[in-house]
Amino acid sequence: MANNYKKTEEFNPNVTSILKDGYETMLSQLGEDPQREGLLKTPERAAKAMQFLTSGYEQDPRAILKSALFKEDYNEMVIVKDIELYSLCEHHLLPFYGKAHIAYIPNGYVVGLSKLPRLVDVFARRLQVQERLTHEIVDSIWEILKPHGVAVVIEASHMCMMMRGVQKQNSSTTTSAFKGEFKNAETRTEFLNLIGKSLH
Repeated sequence: MANNYKKTEEFNPNVTSILKDGYETMLSQLGEDPQREGLLKTPERAAKAMQFLTSGYEQDPRAILKSALFKEDYNEMVIVKDIELYSLCEHHLLPFYGKAHIAYIPNGYVVGLSKLPRLVDVFARRLQVQERLTHEIVDSIWEILKPHGVAVVIEASHMCMMMRGVQKQNSSTTTSAFKGEFKNAETRTEFLNLIGKSLH
């Protein structure tokens, strides 16, 4: 039976080659044999995976939001919650993963709902710390939509804490950022109640 499966991905060949050489060197230094069957294609796969996981550097978050702005006379809270995110800790290059919850109060314009998860991906697919990731999402929405308020809460588990170091497998980290009307305790509490979270 013919194998008709073909997966097409585009990566910079020069970057792939440089990263591939680096992964081969790393495997050798760790005591492995990059030429054995199980590892033969690993350096190239890892090189492409790393480019995908950091593809956010090549994307413009402002352009994403501006591509789907719609004039709308709606000034109540808009929430997109439980947005999956996967990122790499810049300190150890280990993953952290979790969910983002985003709310904003429009001021004449709304944004296509799919653009908020895309915005999360743009910043998550960079070397990150959770605190900065939270503020980058808030700041982009605040700058482009110019809403009455914007709020972001991120909950994530960090493999650098779970696999190494303190090795606390059940720990999670919550970060939050609020601008505009979400600085008001009543508005902020409404948001947190709607996403089913409490911050202490």
